[in-house]
Amino acid sequence: MKYLPILSIAIAAVAAASSSAQNYRPSFRPDELNDRPVGEPNRVMVLGSPHLSQMPDSFQPRMVEPLVSRLVDWKPTAVTTETNAGLLCDAMRRQPARYDSDDLSYCFDTADANRATGLNVPAATAEAEQTLADWPQEPTPQMRRRLAVVFLAAGEPASALVQWLRLPDEERRADGALTPELASELDKRIARKNETDLIAARVAARSGLERVWSVDDQSTYMGPLQDEDAYGAALSSAWDTPATETRLARAEALERKIGEPGGLLQIYRAYNAPSYAAEAYQSDWGAALTEPSPQAYGRRYVSYWETRNLRMVANMREVLGRQPGTRMLAIVGASHKGYYEAYLNQMRDVELVDVMPLLR
Repeated sequence: MKYLPILSIAIAAVAAASSSAQNYRPSFRPDELNDRPVGEPNRVMVLGSPHLSQMPDSFQPRMVEPLVSRLVDWKPTAVTTETNAGLLCDAMRRQPARYDSDDLSYCFDTADANRATGLNVPAATAEAEQTLADWPQEPTPQMRRRLAVVFLAAGEPASALVQWLRLPDEERRADGALTPELASELDKRIARKNETDLIAARVAARSGLERVWSVDDQSTYMGPLQDEDAYGAALSSAWDTPATETRLARAEALERKIGEPGGLLQIYRAYNAPSYAAEAYQSDWGAALTEPSPQAYGRRYVSYWETRNLRMVANMREVLGRQPGTRMLAIVGASHKGYYEAYLNQMRDVELVDVMPLLR
C-alpha cells in the first residue's frame, strides 16, 4: 500500500502529459504577427467558382461578361486557375504504374502541338519562358501565334488562349507550326464552357497579361486502395447527411435561376459568401473524417484533399515570388476556396482581398 501514492503520482503525470499533448499549440503563429514586408504586399483575391462545364444547358458563355468586367476592374497582375501544369502532366505520364488514364484525364493532350513544333513539353516550356523574358512591349501577331502554339506544346492551353484573345480577329489564323487544326482548337476554346477558358483567360487577356498560371496538382498518390468500390461506398455513406442534402438543394435552386438577369452573379455570391466554406466542410471533409471503415477510407480521402490544396497554394506562392507586389486573382472551384484562404492567411507576404464587394 505504501507504493500507492507513488503510483497515483505517476498516473497523474501521464494524464497531465497526455492532456498537454492534446492541447499543444505551436508558439510560432505567422498569422498573428504584425510585421510587414518592404514594398507593396502581395494581394490575393480568391474567386470560388462553380464548375461551368456542369451548368445546365440554359447557361450561355455571354453570361460571364458582368463577372469578367468586375474582375478586370480589380487590375490583377497574375491570374491562376484550377488546371494542371504541363510539366506536372509530363511527369505523371512518365509514371504509368502510378497514374492511370483517369488521373491523366485532367491533362491537356499535347501530342499534336508537340509534332507540329518539334518540341516536347519541357522544351516548349523553356521556350515559352525565354520568349516572355525577352517579350517586347508591342509583339507582332506572328510572335503571338508562335507563342500560342508553343504554349499548346507545353501543355498550357489556357495561356495559349490568352495569346489568341490578344490578337485581332483577322490575325487568329494558322501560321507555320500553328496548324489549321490547332488554330481551330483555340477558336473552340473561346466559347468552351469552363471557368478557365471563359473567365480566367479572358480576364488575363483584357488585363494586358500574357498568360495564366496552372496551379492545380492532381498528382497526389494515395497508394493502392485494394477495393475502390468499397472506398466509394464508404464515402457515399459518409456524405449521406442533412448537411449534404441542404447544400445540394441550394445549389440546384441557384442553377435553376441561371437564365434570369444576374443569375450567374447570384451563384458566385452564394459560393463566395463567408458561410460557404464551413457548410462545404460539414457536408464533405468533416463528414468523411468520421467515416468508420477499418481501412479509414474517409481519412485517406481527406489526406488526398488537403495534400492537393497545400500543393495548389504552394504553386501560387511560387508565382507570387516571381514578382513581389503581385495582385493575384485565383480562380478555383468553390470547395477549394476555404482551404486556399486558410493556408494563404498564414503567410506574412500575402494579403487576402475579399471578393464579395466585386460581386455586388
